[in-house]
Amino acid sequence: AKIPWGQACKICEKPFTCYRWKPGGRARYKKTQLCRSCAKTKNVCQTCVLDLQYGLPVQVRDTALEQHERDGMPVTQVNREYLQEVAEHSLDANDASQSYHKFTRPSLLLQRLQRRAPYYKRNAPHICSFFVKGTCNRGKSCPFRHEMPQTGELANQNIKDRYYGSNDPVAKKMMRLAKERTTPLVPPPDKTIRTLWVGGLDSKTSETDVRQKFMPFGELASVRVIGAKNCAFVTFSTRSSAESAATKLQTGLSINGSRCKLAWGKKQGKRKREESKSSSKAPPGMGAMPPGMGPSPAAVPPPPGVGGSGKKTKTYYPSMDPSNMGARFDTTHQER
Repeated sequence: AKIPWGQACKICEKPFTCYRWKPGGRARYKKTQLCRSCAKTKNVCQTCVLDLQYGLPVQVRDTALEQHERDGMPVTQVNREYLQEVAEHSLDANDASQSYHKFTRPSLLLQRLQRRAPYYKRNAPHICSFFVKGTCNRGKSCPFRHEMPQTGELANQNIKDRYYGSNDPVAKKMMRLAKERTTPLVPPPDKTIRTLWVGGLDSKTSETDVRQKFMPFGELASVRVIGAKNCAFVTFSTRSSAESAATKLQTGLSINGSRCKLAWGKKQGKRKREESKSSSKAPPGMGAMPPGMGPSPAAVPPPPGVGGSGKKTKTYYPSMDPSNMGARFDTTHQER
């Protein structure tokens, strides 16, 4: 249902035309909470106040974006009214000047956390207050949920905290879980290793693209791109620069729009020793062998009638003697 000037916006507190609808038979009635100008300013949904592109809270989105890609919303009443007027003029002129829906660089954290499947639990009906008190007598015909209210950090939520991206319990929980799932890149104990391995590169990625990504962290000694394996080896001049790059890029490394992997390199001598050990490893069920020696080939039996020393011996069957023809038998032993 469309209700002209039905309620005040939860942010700017100005009346706006709101909508009310029911998404399903067992769902609750939903309605818009923000006006069109405030929702466009932050690029969020007017009902759930989540980002339209990733479906995440504003606090998660703003944390993952770079500083120059953020668009702050003023908190004071005077600045809010001024920004709202500017946004309304931009919308009337069809000027897409907002920056939230056209990021200059993709954020790997947002791509990993974004919700790609529908979340129907958001449309569930409200909890029955009579059931909480123990006085509901409707049973299964009650249009509300017969559950106890949720307690904990997610119990206290409000629209303003979610809109401004501050003290949002849902965003804090998502960021904490994302941090716990991230495996830290532990530097090797050998302080002479200053090389980082970069995998998952695009076939068109050049050495200049890799240099531009790693140059802000320190001076580079060398950059080697292996196009056949879609990887690169980046060597820094100092160990501290390599550790700084590994710490800051282990969860957000993207080159030319491709999500890349990062790991510490190995010494060339150590890699050769590991390869030699794997090549001289004995097959299963056999003991250890000296380096450079493989399993001995199986012994080949001598031909019939020939002993181990190469001398001809007496054959036991006529068919095994080349001098015999057909089924001729040796009967000398019968004459004796």
